[in-house]
Amino acid sequence: MLIESGGPLAGASGDRFVGDAHRLARQGGDIALLLTQDGVLGALPDAFSRLDGYLRDGGALWVDAFSLHRRGVAAADLVPKARLVDADEVAERLLRPGLRAVWH
Repeated sequence: MLIESGGPLAGASGDRFVGDAHRLARQGGDIALLLTQDGVLGALPDAFSRLDGYLRDGGALWVDAFSLHRRGVAAADLVPKARLVDADEVAERLLRPGLRAVWH
């Protein structure tokens, strides 16, 4: 699981992090990119230039529903493959044996 909290507001580093997720997805990894805090803004169309490739190559895009709501963004405005998740689902995934997570 890769966790992005800065989003497009943090500059080019967020897009590079999405690129890292894309490389892992292309290598066949079971990758979930979780956007939380300001990172949820990265799920808006054209926010991250590398997001389309990541999704096309099988990466999962999780968007923290609480963070999205706090920023006044409607789920309907997100890229089509974005999946809203809550803290319980994220915790369940993070507690899986062998899972590795990287927070940016």
